[in-house]
Amino acid sequence: MAPATQFEIAQSPGDALTAVVFAPDDPSRLLVSSWDRKLYMYDVAQGKEEATLVKTFDHRAPVLAVCFGANKDVAFTGGVDRWVKKINLATGEQTVLSEHTAPVRCVVYSPDHSILISASWDCSLHIHHISDDSKPSTPLKIQLPGKAYSLAASPSKVVVAMTARLVHIYDLPTIASVLALSATSNGHSDTDAKADNSGIPTPVVSDIQPWQQRESPLKFLTRAVSCMPNDAGYATSSIEGRVAVEWFEDTPESQARKYAFKCHRQVAPEEEGGGDIVYPVHALAFHPVYGTFASGGGDGTVALWDAEAKRRMRQYQGLPEGVHSLGFSGDGKYLAIGTCPNFEHGMEDYSGVGRTHVFIRELSETEAKGKGSK
Repeated sequence: MAPATQFEIAQSPGDALTAVVFAPDDPSRLLVSSWDRKLYMYDVAQGKEEATLVKTFDHRAPVLAVCFGANKDVAFTGGVDRWVKKINLATGEQTVLSEHTAPVRCVVYSPDHSILISASWDCSLHIHHISDDSKPSTPLKIQLPGKAYSLAASPSKVVVAMTARLVHIYDLPTIASVLALSATSNGHSDTDAKADNSGIPTPVVSDIQPWQQRESPLKFLTRAVSCMPNDAGYATSSIEGRVAVEWFEDTPESQARKYAFKCHRQVAPEEEGGGDIVYPVHALAFHPVYGTFASGGGDGTVALWDAEAKRRMRQYQGLPEGVHSLGFSGDGKYLAIGTCPNFEHGMEDYSGVGRTHVFIRELSETEAKGKGSK
């Protein structure tokens, strides 16, 4: 059995990173979005402790979110310029799919339904049907009761974590049906999007309602959300060093299984009064094969958890900065770890220049395998 190895990507982003994500169909392709207004594409050489910067894609403003589409050659981004963009990674062509009225914080793509969802600080979601045609479709707009801070999709659900500990869960098959009906009732096809003077498609307001509305069991602001690959539930994390695990099924038996726990804390020196130093949990990612999950915190550590057994499996320490993003490759063999300085320190002269790092960990065969995994 090959042992686990870990290496740092040499040509990291020029400022703080915002997301790291592997292609669904190619474990060697990695995208990293950054505050330096660029999207970075790397080739992570399999079996070698190296990675190559293949290409960068310039944006008008800091890039806050990125996800892949149906394959390794399509990506979607959102950022401070308020645009939701589709990028052809092979040709470099960029297409604006819609424009929010505030920065776009998150984007997720559902391969099962060919749907892209963007979430913004303007308290709205934009829902896009992604077709093979080059022309963007008319997106739907769903109004939210608060700013969206994190977004995640399972095969059939989309989970939106917002201000005031609000969590809305939407049903993807329902959204797909409404999208299809909207295209038909408006008398135009998906390729005939209505647009404003800039040529950017104008969203159509929809009354799609959440499948479930919940309040986070965590008492402080939600920082991240990630969905289980088996479509059973999701995990959320907070700025106060806690993670909660919940299930979609709304039965007393299922809800009785939910739990929360403390993590990413360090013991303060006795001369400073002792007690715990509490760090935000910035990142969560479920393993696509085993269903275990990783958490990353402001303390510069990554932990692997068995959600079913309710126990920590492993912890990786010694990272130079706080962990801000995590991503498993589609085959589960690699874990990308993005680190940069913590915003919570409140530095007026904050900068991630020279202090942003991306690590690739090649996992051993059983490293992320939980106690109950087959």
